Amino acid sequence: MDHVNTILKTLLDEAHTVSERSYAPYSGRKEGVIVLLEDGSMVPGVRVENASFQLTITPLINAITTLYALERKDLSAIVSNVPFTESELAYTSLLSGYNWELVAANVLMIAGAHFPEPTTFLEVTKSLLAGSDGDQETHSTGIQAARKAAGSAFIPESDFPVGCAITTTDGLMVTGANVEHSDWSQILCAERNALSTAISYGLKEPENIYVSCPKLIGGTPCGACRQVIVELAPRATVWMDAGNAAPNAMKATDLLPGHFTGDVLKRT
Repeated sequence: MDHVNTILKTLLDEAHTVSERSYAPYSGRKEGVIVLLEDGSMVPGVRVENASFQLTITPLINAITTLYALERKDLSAIVSNVPFTESELAYTSLLSGYNWELVAANVLMIAGAHFPEPTTFLEVTKSLLAGSDGDQETHSTGIQAARKAAGSAFIPESDFPVGCAITTTDGLMVTGANVEHSDWSQILCAERNALSTAISYGLKEPENIYVSCPKLIGGTPCGACRQVIVELAPRATVWMDAGNAAPNAMKATDLLPGHFTGDVLKRT
């Protein structure tokens, strides 16, 4: 048990560290979690707030959806720098295939799981710096990445896959897919998945956001995603997969005309 306690202490220290990456301009609450995988890899999740408060993404949902989009479900433990809420515990209790034990207010463990020594954070980015011959190639790469990401969508409720790829100003790419839940209020779309993953990993500002809906070619982000995109990536360009045609592009701020920025609500 001392060995497990040492591991949990390491994870708690990491959770405190990553919590500083939280986007929490309205509440000031810096919250973070670390998920430990069976191979010792770690995945962070942080609080991502929005001016439309109900669109706020909790650290736990942030980390879990990152993993689902990567098709990694070999969880061993989740440690938070703050106690889990009832909503978060309800979320995990409805994840099929897991037998969770709440061993402390901020520690969830898989019953009977193996607890390896924590190693490094799971790699989620791809560099675009090597082999890039210009914007056209970058956009083609982004659309192809979004299409591939759609194949990882967890969609037991809708059977409607969506993939998203984000490129950042420093030449990195991160992807996301829609991750559904039996509680529809907890479903996370591909665009919000990718954006929250980027924040958890401390990536630079998004430059391009690529969206692919294989079952609705040319589909555009939903209203919730538009609100989150315009707040978290206002200078980005959003590219919608148009199949065999060139992708349709739109500035993030044009996705939601007359949007509410929330600036007046931010803590000073």
